[in-house]
Amino acid sequence: MTGETLEAVGIREILRLLPHRYPFVMVDRIVQINGDDNGIGIKNVTMNEPHFMGHFPENPVMPGVLMIEGMAQTAAILALRLVQKTEEPQAMFLLTIDQAKFRKPAGPGDTIEYHVAKTARRRTMWWYRAEAKVGGELIAEAVVGALLRG
Repeated sequence: MTGETLEAVGIREILRLLPHRYPFVMVDRIVQINGDDNGIGIKNVTMNEPHFMGHFPENPVMPGVLMIEGMAQTAAILALRLVQKTEEPQAMFLLTIDQAKFRKPAGPGDTIEYHVAKTARRRTMWWYRAEAKVGGELIAEAVVGALLRG
């Protein structure tokens, strides 16, 4: 852990670190980073997103699996930023999803905050406790694990 704290990481840096592209980038900005220990990612949910055409047209709800993907992407950005300072660029892959719970839906107009905190690291594997919040209220949570591959 470097102890580095940044104000924000924008979409250009996110796209540099992650292999994902539209429509699968689930985080728009990182507003807080503390090394690979913890951080907060932001997803602005808009009606223009393709999943709302079928989930659900009369009552658009952000799919829970995409919220978990946003949690995992936020965690991956923290880990990749730290690793890429000393190593060649690598890719990170989702390894585990545990203890996932969905408490309330999110939809167009909501800003989801992904709060992630590292719980463990073993060589090329990281685990993060993650919470999705809207307006400070917990709407989903999970423990996600990731594997770094060269």
